[in-house]
Amino acid sequence: MIHLPFRFLSTKSSQSKAVSSETTLSNATKKTKRVNWILGLISIGWAGLLIGCNTSSTVVILGDWTSKSELEGPARFGASSFVIGTIAYMGTGTDVSNNRLKDFWAYDPTRNAWTQKADFAGIARNVGVGFSVGTKGYIGTGLDANSTRLKDFWEYDPAANSWKQVADFGGTARQTATAFSIGTKGYVTCGFDGNYLKDMWSYDPTQNAWTKVASYGGSKRVGAIAFVINNMAYVGTGNNNNSAQLDWYVYDPSQDLWTQKLNFITDQTSIARSYAVGFAINGKGYITGGDASTKDVWEYDPTTDLWTARGVFEGASRTYAVGWAIGNKGYVTTGSNGTSRFDDLWDFDPTIEQVIP
Repeated sequence: MIHLPFRFLSTKSSQSKAVSSETTLSNATKKTKRVNWILGLISIGWAGLLIGCNTSSTVVILGDWTSKSELEGPARFGASSFVIGTIAYMGTGTDVSNNRLKDFWAYDPTRNAWTQKADFAGIARNVGVGFSVGTKGYIGTGLDANSTRLKDFWEYDPAANSWKQVADFGGTARQTATAFSIGTKGYVTCGFDGNYLKDMWSYDPTQNAWTKVASYGGSKRVGAIAFVINNMAYVGTGNNNNSAQLDWYVYDPSQDLWTQKLNFITDQTSIARSYAVGFAINGKGYITGGDASTKDVWEYDPTTDLWTARGVFEGASRTYAVGWAIGNKGYVTTGSNGTSRFDDLWDFDPTIEQVIP
């Protein structure tokens, strides 16, 4: 089931009342009535024309985007990001010359400003993963400049603005995996190590150790998205052997259990995607990007297990972007479309109406 909360704006106009004739009228009366009937049709026609001319095709839908301060570093795709408190951190990726990067940046939404931080201490890379646990952030896996797959992991301490290496990822070296955090642990699943994968591993910072947990409930894949609502992780989309995936699963860490939910827009393969952006705001999840030709936005409600269209992303369409949520807003930045690389930043407010011409 798809909910499309569109509201169309139109001009209300009154219409003429129809005049009926009676078969028992005299010829003169009939003639008069016939003339009046014809004039009535003409009046109705003009009224319809005026309504048509004044009717607006504008669509109003909840969910609006605002352009914010662009990244001060190079435009890129395949970066990694995480949020600590009310600050977002983002780094690594590939620039327009296809160089791997290791610069690292913090974005403060209250000041709408970027600040450069200590460079990522590992090898420059792209298509790695990032997550945060408590007051620390973590980046690992990905591809280096020689397209060698990596499994090293690094911890960032924002208080000291410093990095330190932690235990290598517990699974195989891989690229384009998916990560999230719940409570005191981080999780990494899926990806590609020469084969498509669906295994999942949890990282405990207090033990500096990885533990294999229940594998992803759906098929193997790369480029999936994840967001967390009420300590449950929702994961889906992506690609498996060049086949777009629509299945959607929720992970409960307290039971180490995956449960299948309603597909990402049932049976609509035209909106399937990989390397999209996902984030959660106020108990709802959102997906956008992941397709170089469309800019649709979809909202997932875990209480009803339903998807709703939420307008369009107002930046350029893109894949391999990064996104996060802080407070009541979601954010999307960087990414690529063909040979283009992006450094713009957009915030999303699901409570504000967006006007679509």
